[in-house]
Amino acid sequence: METLSLSQNNNGKTATLSLAQKALEQGQGILRLAPTWVPRSFCVPGRRIKLHPDDYYVLGGQRGGIDERWLSSTTPAKNGPLTGEHEGLSFVVVNDGDKGEKVLLKDAIDELKGELIGDRIWNEYQSWPMYSKFFDNMGPLPHHVHHNDEKAALIGQKGKPEAYYFPPQLNNHGGDFPYTFIGIAPGTTKEQIRECLVNFTKGDNKITNYSQAYKLEPGTGWDVPPGLLHAPGSMCTYEPQKASDVFAMYQSLVNEAIIPEELLWNGSPKESVGDFDSLIDVLDWELNVDPNTMENRFMAPKPVKPVEEMKAEGYIENWVCYKSDAFSAKELTVFPGETVVIKDSAAYGLIMMQGHGQMGVWDIETPALIRYGQLTNDEFFVSEKAAKDGVKIVNLSATDPIVMLKHFGPNNPDLAK
Repeated sequence: METLSLSQNNNGKTATLSLAQKALEQGQGILRLAPTWVPRSFCVPGRRIKLHPDDYYVLGGQRGGIDERWLSSTTPAKNGPLTGEHEGLSFVVVNDGDKGEKVLLKDAIDELKGELIGDRIWNEYQSWPMYSKFFDNMGPLPHHVHHNDEKAALIGQKGKPEAYYFPPQLNNHGGDFPYTFIGIAPGTTKEQIRECLVNFTKGDNKITNYSQAYKLEPGTGWDVPPGLLHAPGSMCTYEPQKASDVFAMYQSLVNEAIIPEELLWNGSPKESVGDFDSLIDVLDWELNVDPNTMENRFMAPKPVKPVEEMKAEGYIENWVCYKSDAFSAKELTVFPGETVVIKDSAAYGLIMMQGHGQMGVWDIETPALIRYGQLTNDEFFVSEKAAKDGVKIVNLSATDPIVMLKHFGPNNPDLAK
């Protein structure tokens, strides 16, 4: 049953506020979020996402290690029959009298609609259509693909573009294989890739023999549209993406681990299972064999406005994910001892990467270690109105910058400027 709190309306009469309304009021347009941890049974955690060493397998060996933290998520994780009831979903933390309460971010958005995420996004999507995550694996992931909207619709899902950024704060080591395979080497034929897929159950299908790997550099990123094969390397990765979990694994052996055959057909409708030509059709062939992949997919940080102008105001802000119209992301650095007011044209989620201080009415800080189930002051969701009015950030340190990553929904008006 929903918990209600009392407040005074404009006429002085007592009115009831839902938890979502109370959270928006308490935070003056900025919601505090609880950490959302997600395990993956087929991955080995890289142990860089600040979870306590005793808690990476707190959900039990069958569930696998926790190697992901999902951010501003209204998208449930799809982790098989053992998936938790709210796995992958972000909760808003609300102070209700002497006790703390929580409400799903998804429920808050469903209730508050444009008041929270803006009418532009609500009217088009009736939801928050993206989320971000940290994924943190000791080894590489298999060469895989995310379907476009047309192909994903065949199994009742949406297509999935995504992007990567490698935060320096979470990459004190690069893991076992800090290289990402992207696409297919020019000159490769569809028949060669089809043969790899036919050989999926015969051990190593050697599909990455027909790809190229790029060394991953902290402080940079990559754009991954639907239909593009990619095998993410072992750096801890900040990954904004469209709100979808559609994929198919095309590599059968990675890091000496066998990939189950059902993951090859994961994104296929039942009638297409066994049809290898349909798997080839999922690929955007021209995108995969693009001879200018580095030029077209790599993302170096781009200042949001002239650097010297920002430095004079006490901060630097860069676009770090900016090649997709489904989402975008910025990295904001506030210099030690500075107070700034940052305006954006759209709602966004944020995660603290470094430093401590104040943001609006909230204390903000970057924890060094987090227990499973512990609340933090490092993750928030900023309403469109608060973003447009300007968010005041105070860096209380004389030595340490505040660094945060900000993830936005589709068609960010500021990105078009």
